Amino acid sequence: MKHLIMIEMEGCPYCANAHRAMDALRAEGYDEDVCVIFLDENKQPEQVQPFAGEYYYVPSIFMDGEKLYEAQPGDSYDKIYAAVKRAFDAARAD
Repeated sequence: MKHLIMIEMEGCPYCANAHRAMDALRAEGYDEDVCVIFLDENKQPEQVQPFAGEYYYVPSIFMDGEKLYEAQPGDSYDKIYAAVKRAFDAARAD
C-alpha cells in the first residue's frame, strides 16, 4: 500500500472537511491502514517545495508525485468526501 501526501493550511475550511472525511471513512472501518502524511504549506515550506507549481488550492492530495485531488472554491463536504475516498482507494490498490 502506498502513502498519500495531503498539503494543507491551518484554518482552511476545505482542509478541515478533508480531515472530517478521513475520520468518517476510518470510523466506517474503511482502510484504517491508509497512511496519510500531512504537510502544512505555511509551517513546512521546504517539504512542500517539491510540489510547487503542481497545485494552487488546498487541500491537495498526492500519491507518488501524482495529484489525485485539489480542492476548488465552493467544494462541498460531499465532493471532498468522495475525493478522499477515491484517494484511499488508489493508495489501497497499489
